[in-house]
Amino acid sequence: MKPTVRIIGVPMDLGQNRRGVDMGPSAIRYAGLQARLERLGYQVFDQGNVQVPNPEEEVAEGKLRRLKTVTAACQALYAMACTFIEHDEFGVYLGGDHSMSIGTIAAAAHKEPVGIVWIDAHGDFNTPETTPSGNIHGMPVAALVGDGAADLVNVGFAGAKIHPAQIVQIGIRDLDQPERERLLRSGISVYTMRHLDELGMAAVARRALDRLRHLPRIHVSLDMDSLDPDEAPGVGTPVPGGLTYREAHLLMEILGDSGRVKSIDVVEINPILDDANRTAELAVELIASLLGQRIL
Repeated sequence: MKPTVRIIGVPMDLGQNRRGVDMGPSAIRYAGLQARLERLGYQVFDQGNVQVPNPEEEVAEGKLRRLKTVTAACQALYAMACTFIEHDEFGVYLGGDHSMSIGTIAAAAHKEPVGIVWIDAHGDFNTPETTPSGNIHGMPVAALVGDGAADLVNVGFAGAKIHPAQIVQIGIRDLDQPERERLLRSGISVYTMRHLDELGMAAVARRALDRLRHLPRIHVSLDMDSLDPDEAPGVGTPVPGGLTYREAHLLMEILGDSGRVKSIDVVEINPILDDANRTAELAVELIASLLGQRIL
C-alpha cells in the first residue's frame, strides 16, 4: 500500500542574500505536483506553508546572517514534519533555500537513524569560522553533524542529528577551500562530478545505497542547482557542469526502487531567474520519478 504524501512549502530565502527562492514552493505547486502524484496513485495532502518572516524583518550582519529567523523557521518545520513521520507518511518539503533542511533532517532523525542523500553542487559544510559570506544555506550539513552555531545544531533536539558516515553527497563541484578541507577530513562520502563522469550515475547511486544499507530509512535532499544550468536555469546559485536530465532521473529512479526513501527536500528554485517555470516543472518530474513514475 502506498503511503500518504504530505506536502509542506517553506517560502524561505533567509539563508542567503539573493532574493527569489521564497517563491519556489509556489512555482512547484503551479507546475502540478499534487496532480502528478495523485496520478501515480498516492493520496496527497498539501499542508500549506510554514510561516517564515520576510528577510527585511531582521538585519543580515556578521558571520551568521539572520540566525534567529532561520532557526525559528527550521524549528517550526521540524515540528510539522515530525507528525508525518509518526504516521509513516511521505514528506515532500518545498523550498526555499537549503538551510531549511536543518529542520527536515532533524525531524527525519528524531525517531530512528536516517541516511541522507544530499544532491547538490555545493557541500554546504561551512561553519561560522569558515564561511566567506555568512549565509546559513552554506552551513546545514555542518550543523546537522554538530558543527557550528548552537542554535542551528540544537534545532529539534540537542546535539548532532546524524553522523558523517550517514551522509552521501552527489554532484558536488563548487567548494570553498576551507570547506573542501573539512569535507576531506569529515567521513562524509562525497561523489563529485568527476566521480560521476568516471563511474556513471548508476554505479554512484548504487554505491550510495550500499553505503547506507544499514539504515532503516533515507531522506533525499535535492538542491536543483545540482543540475546543469542548461537543464535547470532557475536556481539561486547556478554552477556549470552539473547533472544532465537523464542522470538526475536515473538517480531518482534507483533511489525510489530501493523502497527506503521516506522524505525529500526540493530546494533553491528561483522563479525570477527561470525560463517559463522549466526548473519547477523538472522538479515535479524528479519527485515523480522518486515516487514510482517509470517509462515502462
